[in-house]
Amino acid sequence: MGDIIFGTDGWRARIAEDYTFDNVRRVTQGFAEYLKTHHLADRGVVIGYDRRFGSSSFAEAAAETMAGNGIHVWLTRKNTPTPVISYSVVEREAGGAINITASHNPPADNGFKVRDPQGAAISPEGLAEIEAAIPESATDARRLSLDEAVGKELVTVWDPDPAYIAHLETLVDVKRLRNAGMKILVEPMWGNAAGWFTRLLGGGTNTIWEIHAEHNPLFPEMSRPEPIEPNITPALRKTVEMGADVLLINDGDADRMGIGDEGGQYVDQLRAFSLLAYYLLEVRRERGPIVKTVSASSMLDRLAQKYGVALYETGVGFKYVAPKVVEVDALIGGEESGGYAFRGNVPERDGILGNLYFLDFMLQTGKTASQLVTHLFDTLGQAYYYDRIDVRFPAEKRPQTQSLIDNAVPTHVAGVPVTDIVTIDGRKFILGDKGWLLIRFSGTEPIMRVYCEVTDKALVQPVLQAGMRLAGL
Repeated sequence: MGDIIFGTDGWRARIAEDYTFDNVRRVTQGFAEYLKTHHLADRGVVIGYDRRFGSSSFAEAAAETMAGNGIHVWLTRKNTPTPVISYSVVEREAGGAINITASHNPPADNGFKVRDPQGAAISPEGLAEIEAAIPESATDARRLSLDEAVGKELVTVWDPDPAYIAHLETLVDVKRLRNAGMKILVEPMWGNAAGWFTRLLGGGTNTIWEIHAEHNPLFPEMSRPEPIEPNITPALRKTVEMGADVLLINDGDADRMGIGDEGGQYVDQLRAFSLLAYYLLEVRRERGPIVKTVSASSMLDRLAQKYGVALYETGVGFKYVAPKVVEVDALIGGEESGGYAFRGNVPERDGILGNLYFLDFMLQTGKTASQLVTHLFDTLGQAYYYDRIDVRFPAEKRPQTQSLIDNAVPTHVAGVPVTDIVTIDGRKFILGDKGWLLIRFSGTEPIMRVYCEVTDKALVQPVLQAGMRLAGL
C-alpha cells in the first residue's frame, strides 16, 4: 500500500490519493506498537483534529484502531488547536497524542502528527521506530468500532479547552489583557484558532474582530493556511481598514503565529521570534537558553550574547527543537516557520500563547508593534531583513539539485565574502556580519527553500538569486 514516511513534522499526503482511511489505520497501528514497546500504552493516547476535509472522520478511524489495540483514547469533542492537544497529553498524563492535521499545507492535503508524553514532537529516532512498525496492509491494523469502543470505555469523548485555558492563565495575565482597551483583528486562516481570542480576550475593554473564521476547508483568499505573505495580505489590508492596533495570525492548526502591525505591515517570522525572546529576557526578566533552528534569526545570537544566555542551533523541525528544549530547559525554542515554544508550557509550538505574549509585550511597554520592531533594532544596533523563495520541486529532480547544493563552495555570494558553511540542515553560507544564505529541501512538501537574512535591505534579492543559481535554477 506504499511507504509512509514522517517528514519534518508528521506524515502528510493528498486526501484520497495516499491519505486514505486504510493508510491512517496503518500508521495508527504503527504508533500503537511504538507505545507498547515503550510501555506507554497503559497511559492512553489523546486524539484531536483540525478543520480540513474529513479530519473528524480520520480521527475517529485512528481512535478505532487504538481501541482495537486495547489502548484508551481521549478523543476531542470538536476540532482543537494543536497546542491544546499537546497540553492535554500532560494534563491527562497520557502516553502520547495523534493529531489529524496537515498544518499549513494546501487544502487537498491532510496529515498525521504524533506527540510524546511531554506533548512534544517525537525524536527522529522514535519516528523511525514508528515507521518500521507500520504494517504493509490495513488488514493488519486492529480495529474496534467507535460505538463499541465508547461503550467499553476505551474511547472517552471530552472537551480539553477548560484545562488549557486555566493553564494559560498561569503563564500570562489574561484578565489584564482582556481589559487592555486594544482594537485587535484576528486571522485564524479558516482554522482551529477561530473564536479563541474572542473567548480569551473578549468581555472586557477590547474590541475584537475576526476574518476567515468560518469553517471552509477550501481556504478562500489564500493558497494555504500558512501565516506568511501573500496568504495574509487580505488580513493586513483589513487591519488598516478597521483601524486595528494589531493583527494576530495563526496557521490552520494554531501552533504557528504571525503578527501584523498597526500600519498593515507584516512582522516577519524571524523578527517575531526575536521580539518574543527579547520580551522574555527584558520585560519578564527571565533567563535561560535559546534554541533555534538553522533557518532562524541571527538576532537571537545577538540577544543571547547581550543577556549572557546560551544559544543552541538545530536542524529544521520541532523533532529536533523539542528534545533540545527539554535537555537544556530552554527559555524559548523555535523555528523560521513561526512556531515557538516557551518555558513553563509544553515543549511544543504554541501560537495562541505566543500571540498572548506579544499582546502583553505591547501592553507592558506601551509600544505599538512597529515601534517594538524599531526598538529591537535600536537595542541590537542594526536592522535585519529576511525573505524566502519556495520552489516546487519534483522528487525525480531532487538528487541532481541536492548534489549541486552539497558541492557548492562559493567564495562570495552576491559580492559578499563567505566566511563559513554550516551543514546542520541543508547548506548555510555565512556572510560574515552581513548575514546568511540557506538552501534546503522541505521535510513536509516537495519544495526547495532558499532563505536569507541580511543587515542591508538592498542585499536581500541579490543574495536570494545567488542561492537560486547555486541550486542550478
